[in-house]
This record gives sequence, structure tokens and C-alpha cells, in this order.
Amino acid sequence: MLNGSATHRVFLALPLALGLSLAGQGQAADLEAIHFLIPGGAGGGWDGTARGTGEALTKSGIVGKASYENMSGGGGGKAIAHLIETAEKQQGTLMVNSTPIVIRSLQKVFPQSFRDLTPVASVIGDYAALVVHTGSDIQSFGDLVTAYKADPRKVSIGGGSVAGGMDHLVAALIMKGAGAQPTAVKYVPYDAGGKAMAGLLSGEIKALSTGFGEAIDLAKQDQVRILCITAPKRLDTAGDVPTCAEAGAEGVEFVNWRGFFGAPGLPDDKRQAYVAALQKMYDTPEWEEVRKRNGWVNIWNPGAEFASFLENQEKQVSELMKELGFL
Repeated sequence: MLNGSATHRVFLALPLALGLSLAGQGQAADLEAIHFLIPGGAGGGWDGTARGTGEALTKSGIVGKASYENMSGGGGGKAIAHLIETAEKQQGTLMVNSTPIVIRSLQKVFPQSFRDLTPVASVIGDYAALVVHTGSDIQSFGDLVTAYKADPRKVSIGGGSVAGGMDHLVAALIMKGAGAQPTAVKYVPYDAGGKAMAGLLSGEIKALSTGFGEAIDLAKQDQVRILCITAPKRLDTAGDVPTCAEAGAEGVEFVNWRGFFGAPGLPDDKRQAYVAALQKMYDTPEWEEVRKRNGWVNIWNPGAEFASFLENQEKQVSELMKELGFL
């Protein structure tokens, strides 16, 4: 597993130095406000993570108010560059990101990396899934692999990231595990998970590589069929869906972390206050509601541990991408 760190918590006794405001019936919030910078469009995994986190933080009274800014472009590079270039004005901003910041930096999609930002914490993980429209003649993962092996050019697989990005990487990894040629994937990129899902529902693509959290609601509405998920075991929220390893992609496990970064040069007391607020959020019923609704798993790596985690993942992803021919 690329992100195989166990969920753990480091309890911090920290002064909350970002100011106080009143939330609810006179209860003081730990932080006055957070502005979330989202490097992609509405409806994608980054958007859902930022808005879900903001919802839990504000409804629980930990944060007074949350605001959101979607900034698509450059595979996430536009938002990263903006955060760096306007760092002095971004003390109250958290940018959401995930595994693609490692992948796209390795590919030189943008010149920056996580080292140019202030890692705050990874918060959740989302397993990947392969899905088809419920009207598709592909009924199972086995059907998809059979069609792919017969002619991969006729099995277009879309994703909400650039060619060679995480959704492409996951599709190739799964096909490799199934004994098919990973570099033959006919990948169709979209500028966010929501647009990719729309492409699947309209018939533009045969299958979609996406996050389980983005697929589960539509599966419950009987609009898509989840063929397999990259979890190590079946999930309680979708007990009838096999893991990709069960379905025939031997040894395939993958979880996409999602977390938050501050601007470069963010004062340490402010970084620590963000860490404390996010950690406190974990123990609230408001967070549990958001987490369960989206099918996320808690993956907690704060501060320096997050930076070390990212360095290790960069090494692992680099080796895998070279093996698959993406680097």
C-alpha cells in the first residue's frame, strides 16, 4: 500500500493563537476563521474534502466561519503558485491537497513540491474505485478485464486528473495486478472528479477511475456500479463490493490521503493551532457524520510527521511510476 500508515493521534497541548470568536450560544470558537483554497473545480475530491472539513469544524464550534475558493488549472499548480506568491496574505488559508501533489511534482507538471509549502496534517484517506454506468454491459471487474485484454483501445477509462496522474496511475496499477498491460490504458482526463463522473454518465467513457467517496452516493442512487475498490478488505459502507484483489487484481491496494498545507513561512504557532483544531475535530459527532457519509478513513499525520510521510510516499510513488513507464 502506498499510504500504509496506521491511523494515530498525537495529543498536543497548544495555545490557540489565531483569535477567538463566538460560535453558537456564546461558546468561544478555537479559531475565528479558515479560508480553504481548493486546487480543482466543484464536485471533485479536493472540493468535497475542504467543504466537509469546513462543515465539521464550523458546526462543532471549533471554527467560527469557513470560506472556500476553487482555483483550477495546471493540475493543481495554479493554486500552489498562488499560495506561494501571496504567502504574506495567506496566514488564514489552508490549501487542500492529496497524493497528486507528489505525483505531479515528480512529473514536472508544476515546478513546486510539498517542500515549498508548510505541511499541516493529513486528515483522511479515500480508497480508489473502478466504476461503470449501471446501463453498461460490463457487469463485473472480470468483464472489464476481458474487454480490455481483447482490445484496450475500446475500453476508455476516465479520471478527474491529468494523463499520468493519480487516477491514471491507479487504473494502470489495477490492470497490472489483473495480468493486463498497464501502459495500454486508454485514459481520458477530466478537470475534476465531478466532470469525470458526468463523462461516465453521458457515455463518453466506458469506465471511471475515481475515489470511493465520490462513487458511493451515485451507487446508492443506482446510477453507477462499483466494480472493485482498492481497500485491503471490504468496507462496511459497501459490503457487496469486492476489493480489487478479490476481483482478480492480485496484491492491489491503494489509499489516497487528503490533507492540508499552509503558505510557506507560516508561523509555527499558527501551524500548531491548525493542527490542534483538526485533531479536536476528529472527536466530534459532526466529523463522524461527514466522514461516514463520504466513506473516508481517518489518516492522521500532523506537522513533521506529515512531512516525513510525504518524503516516504514520494520515494514509493517514484519507484512505481518508473515501473509503469510514467517517468
